[in-house]
Amino acid sequence: MKAIETELEGVLIIEPQVFGDNRGWFYESYSRKKLEALGINADFVQDNRSFSAQPGTVRGLHCQTDPMAQAKLVTCTRGAIKDIAVDIRQGSPTYMKWIGVELNDQNKLMLFIPKGFLHGFVTLTPDVELFYKVDEYYSPENDRSIRFNDPAIGVDWGVEDPVLSVKDMNSPLLADSNVKFTYQR
Repeated sequence: MKAIETELEGVLIIEPQVFGDNRGWFYESYSRKKLEALGINADFVQDNRSFSAQPGTVRGLHCQTDPMAQAKLVTCTRGAIKDIAVDIRQGSPTYMKWIGVELNDQNKLMLFIPKGFLHGFVTLTPDVELFYKVDEYYSPENDRSIRFNDPAIGVDWGVEDPVLSVKDMNSPLLADSNVKFTYQR
């Protein structure tokens, strides 16, 4: 495994070592020891799966507030997505900046998103499956959504008419929410 740094401190693209031959391929999708060697010390406690049938489906922007904030390790096991991380740690040099990384079943890349970031994705193909690990259990009372098209954030989803849930369509702007994280070195 190798880590590729992004412009957002702490957000890492993880590239696994893939072994292939005439039968197909094999790779380790999770190794605590290897991730720790890359500087990722998350104690993952829950695995989540997501399926989206239609291209142009937007899920996000989501997070959990403290004390149940989650770090995530995201991979796309079928199809392709543009995975989005938004730095909302007040005081961070990249506060309110976002990145989008294509994750798909061919490149096998993973994205590590630390606590203090919003997360979302848009499907680029039909029948997309996502698998991700989190380091805190789901907490309904700490679950938050921020409007996917919040103009203060300005994520370019690359779709004109996204497929959205009612929850994501009606989420508040970040400025109108109680979502607050503080940057810590």
